[in-house]
This record gives sequence, structure tokens and C-alpha cells, in this order.
Amino acid sequence: MSSEIPGIIAIVLYLVSTGIQFLSLNRDIPRVKSIVSALASVAVLCHGVTVYMDLYGAAGINLGIYPMLSLMAVSIAAIVLGSNYRRPLANLFIAIFPLAAISLVLELFVQGAPHPRPDITPGILSHIALSVIAYSLLTIAALQAALLSFGDYEMKHRNLGVLQRLPPLQTMEALLFETLWVGLVFLSLSITSGFVFLEDIESPGLIHHTIITLAAWLVFAVLLWGRLRLGWRGPIASRWTLTGFVLLVLGYFGSKLMLEIILARV
Repeated sequence: MSSEIPGIIAIVLYLVSTGIQFLSLNRDIPRVKSIVSALASVAVLCHGVTVYMDLYGAAGINLGIYPMLSLMAVSIAAIVLGSNYRRPLANLFIAIFPLAAISLVLELFVQGAPHPRPDITPGILSHIALSVIAYSLLTIAALQAALLSFGDYEMKHRNLGVLQRLPPLQTMEALLFETLWVGLVFLSLSITSGFVFLEDIESPGLIHHTIITLAAWLVFAVLLWGRLRLGWRGPIASRWTLTGFVLLVLGYFGSKLMLEIILARV
């Protein structure tokens, strides 16, 4: 079976789920949560099948930028979808599902340089898995920070109509720091496993990635220290979270974009 078939199904279901969730912001649609969850579950399953088929080939594991971007996107979608049963996160679908659909479009229809690796050891595979989990969690934290910042702005301008459609600000803030703590643990494990298992860590691409990732780790660590010692919250927490997230994106995807897309065409 071609990976395009489940990929296209996932794209359609992501967009339909987004549309239903967006319409539910301004009107009451019965059973909207169960409908969106069911459609999104099938979308995530099809997305996962597509990623698996593209990552694992006869030549080895494909670590190209588009398959890895799609892997992180489906991980984020799966984590948020699962967490929605415990916390009110459904409005994050409006941002996450279109991004997941875009990642699939890039994976399926934009020709990127394949990077099959037949030499992936269990140690390197564990490093990749820890990195994907860490990036996924910290991406969710960044989305929560953006939503929290938006909620603070709307409250200051007394736009109560919008605030009624958002989870309580205290709930969003609590979820933000819960996600940051777990994300920092996985990021720490990812960095440690990289130093242990990656033999070519001093190569130009990896050294830049490592330095910027360590800078992001420091930003998140300082933020959590500030939360514990100084009671940082609200706009300060949002700014630090988004700063750390931008560094993470630059560290991983910036390096891969430069090496695989820009320099490959020079």
C-alpha cells in the first residue's frame, strides 16, 4: 500500500476535525467532542501509518527533514488528543491539526533529500525517541503559552466573550508548567543520550544543534527555577516558554533546513 493513501485520509480528517471544532467556538453543536475525537483518532492513526511507511525502508531509517517533521507532528497530535480526556484542550486542535496536515503535505508531495540510515543502533534510536517526545511536549507547552498570553490580553481588554470560550487561565497556566516539567525531563534525557550514543557529535551540523539545544534547555530550566523561587507566571512564563521553543526549532529544524534544503541546492 502506498503511504499517500492513509496520508491523504489523515489530511482530510484533520481539516474536517478542525472545521467542526472551530464552528463549535461560536455555536453549540451536540456531541461535538465525541465527533471530533473520533475523526481525529482515525486521522492520527492514518498519519502514524504514513510516517511509519516513510521512515522505515529497505535502505534503513529515513531521517530526512520532512519525515521527522511529520513524526513530531503526529506525536503532538496524539499527546494532545489523549490529554483532552483529562484536561480541556480541545481548542488546541484548531492550531495543531492544520499543522499536522501541513506536515503530511510536505512529507508526501514536497521532494526532500532522503537520508536513509542503515546503521541506527538501539542507543541512537532511543535518543531519537526521547528527542521526539521532548520536542512534542515542549511544542504543546509553547502553544499553551501562546494561548495563555492571548487570554491575559483579552482579560486586560475585558473581552469576556472570547474568554468564555477558553479554559480558565489558572487551568492553562497549571497545564503549561506541568508540560514544561515533563518536557524538560525528556529534553535532559535526550541531550544526555546524544552525548553518550552519537559518535559524530562534533560535526558541523550536530555541534550547532547541540549548542542551541543546550541554550533552550537553559531557558526552560531558568523559567522553572523562577517559577519555584520567584513565583513567575503569566506573561513572563509565556515569553520564556516561547523563547525556549524558538531556540529548539532553530536548533533542530534550522540545522536540518540549512544542510538538507538550502546547501543541497547551492
